[in-house]
Amino acid sequence: MATHNLLMLPGDGIGPEVMAEVERLIAFFNKRGPAKFETSSDLVGGAAIDKHGVPVTDEAMAKAGQADAVLFGSVGGPKWDKVAYDIRPEAGLLRLRKDLDLFANLRPAICYPALAEASSLKRELIEGLDIMILRELTGGVYFGEPKEMVTLENGQQRAVDTQLYTTHEVERIAKVAFDLARVRRKKVHMAAKWNVMRTGVLWQQVTAAVHKSYAPEIAYEPILADNCAMQLVKNPKQFDVVVCDNLFGDILSDEAAMMTGSLGMLPSASLGAPDAKTGKRKALYEPVHGSAPDIAGQGLANPIATIGSFGMALRYSLGMVKEAELIDKAIANVLGQGLRTGDIMQPNMRKVGTTEMGRAIETELARLAG
Repeated sequence: MATHNLLMLPGDGIGPEVMAEVERLIAFFNKRGPAKFETSSDLVGGAAIDKHGVPVTDEAMAKAGQADAVLFGSVGGPKWDKVAYDIRPEAGLLRLRKDLDLFANLRPAICYPALAEASSLKRELIEGLDIMILRELTGGVYFGEPKEMVTLENGQQRAVDTQLYTTHEVERIAKVAFDLARVRRKKVHMAAKWNVMRTGVLWQQVTAAVHKSYAPEIAYEPILADNCAMQLVKNPKQFDVVVCDNLFGDILSDEAAMMTGSLGMLPSASLGAPDAKTGKRKALYEPVHGSAPDIAGQGLANPIATIGSFGMALRYSLGMVKEAELIDKAIANVLGQGLRTGDIMQPNMRKVGTTEMGRAIETELARLAG
């Protein structure tokens, strides 16, 4: 029986609560198979700042580099609003992404049938939605230098963020997009602003070249990022895979997430390049939602996004596709039974907390597994 090494980084806010429901499913598979999981845990974000003075330690980074997959909860909260910018809780997540070179961020936006009415869009627009926002994660304006805020001689302040991309960075994320499309509906949109940004021109040129040489069988269409935002609301089901830079990917994926009813519903995967010898990718899996400090510790958080992130780890890092599909189906069935956490509550449904939702998914998973 294969053994997989997982690093758990629950973080802050609701992170530990939703991660506990993932640990429930890990225990389920450790009893049932077909694989065993060895887990370790460490601190990240505000929790790490409180104990170590930094948002992630070198020791935690070493564990992450050795793990088959990293499972991440959430970071941040008002408690740490006044810490130095360089050691803010979010810097721990940014270091994980950068040092592990997790350049490909997969953010699926899936509308479960039972939640079609929970979306702010009409049912006919959203029912059956299944799109993938692919965000370049280690370049662009979040990491470009110079990045500074300075006081000028006249007393005014000037802030600078640098948007920077190379051909290699765009090529490798474009290839991931076309690879994803090959096993989906064979369509890729590339969202950028080539009409006003030189990096957008690079994205347009390089992605078109990759399409021609690497995946000519895939339908490909460049789209201006602002138009993409509009079209996601107007006609979201026209999209399959949407690839974009770090900034636009951040914005468009959150827009796509809310169309499905709640940020609490959506998982994500951040993948590195395949190892030259083993073919394995370093990978981190996390819910799209934040730390939600207003409900932390109250058992109200929706664990589905974190459970779904574990499912993505099974699929993309551990080769356990059947088990990933069972988790997806268990979630859909539980929602179909009328169970709802507060963020997705609807009329005539039964409101449950974090633990009850996790237990219900485990119970349904056991039923499906037979």
